[in-house]
Formats: sequence, structure tokens, C-alpha cells
Amino acid sequence: MNIKQIFNNNKKWIAEKLDVDKDYFENLSKGQSPEVLYIGCSDSRVTAEDLMGAAPGDVFVHRNIANMVPNTDLSAMSVINYAVSHLKVKHVVVCGHYFCGGVKAAMQSADLGILNPWLRNIRDVYRLHRKELDAISDEEAKYKRLVELNVQEQCVNVLKTSDVQTAFRDRDITVHGWVFDIHSGKLIDLEIDFEGILSEIREIYRLD
Repeated sequence: MNIKQIFNNNKKWIAEKLDVDKDYFENLSKGQSPEVLYIGCSDSRVTAEDLMGAAPGDVFVHRNIANMVPNTDLSAMSVINYAVSHLKVKHVVVCGHYFCGGVKAAMQSADLGILNPWLRNIRDVYRLHRKELDAISDEEAKYKRLVELNVQEQCVNVLKTSDVQTAFRDRDITVHGWVFDIHSGKLIDLEIDFEGILSEIREIYRLD
């Protein structure tokens, strides 16, 4: 795909939308009220709206390398603040994917320059779950399990934020951990036991 083709595609997309609804863009410009905040990976093969079958306005999206939610990342923290405290989303989804390049890079002993501090967050996930991961002899299985555990820990990071804690206290909000299987196209709900995890750390991280 070249740049010129992108603009041609845009014109075609506009015509298709107006063909169905002449007020499509006028209505779109009136605002947004999504119920879902989706935090996913920047991987070019994984597009949030397509894999969920979502339309414009349905999902507020944040993407970065390996779907991370470090508390030092002002971009991720700002997105969570806006989506949870201002848009009042009802669901926060952290979605990883198998065969994630960021997770694979974190498993290797290599100096990757500016990526080092970012990938260290994933290596910290490995450290937290080292006993389980080191017991997996198959490298691909270990890689996939680290993808799942990374999603789990990023969901916990979401739960640690003041915005989400306030939302839990004042209204209904749910955090979900998913994985997208590129080989099959399936979305997998990891069904993480957040209550069990939080029971062990709630006293440390709660803000009220």
C-alpha cells in the first residue's frame, strides 16, 4: 500500500458511508460515548475494531508495543483517565496477542537501545512468574504463556490506577484480559481471577 492509494481508499470509504447514510459524518462529529476502552498492541496485524467487529464510536483505543500499562507512561495514564473518568466507559480491555514481537524481544538477552526500558516491564512480568515459566520446556508454549501473563499484569496495573479504583467505588466497571490468536483469528477471554489477585495486594495499592 502506498500513500497515494491511502487517499484514494479514503475517498472510496467516504462515498460508501454517505451512500448508506447521508448524515453519517455529521452524526459522527457530534461526539462519542464508547462503552469500551481497548488497550492493545501496536502490531500492524492486530486491529482493534476489525477483530471485535466494532464501528466508529464504539471503542476508545490505546495501542503501544506489547499492550503495556506502566504507571510511568503518561500516554497510557492519560487515556485511562479520559476514558474512565470522562467518557465513563463500562469496560476496560487489555488485549495481547500470540507471537508478539515485543514479548519475544523481552525474552532475549540483547541490548535493544531505547527499547530496553520499555521491554524491562515485560521482563519484570517474567521475574514475577519465573517459577511457572521456567517449568515450561517448550519455547513456543513458554512464549505464549508469557503473553498471557503480561496481559494479566497489565490488567492489574489498570486496577491500580486511581481512576479505575474510583469507578469501582462509584459505579459499574469491569476489567478484562484477552488474547488474540493470530493463527485462528479467535479472541480468547483469559478469565483472570482478579478478585483472587487483588485480595493479596489490595491493602498495598488501594487509594481510599
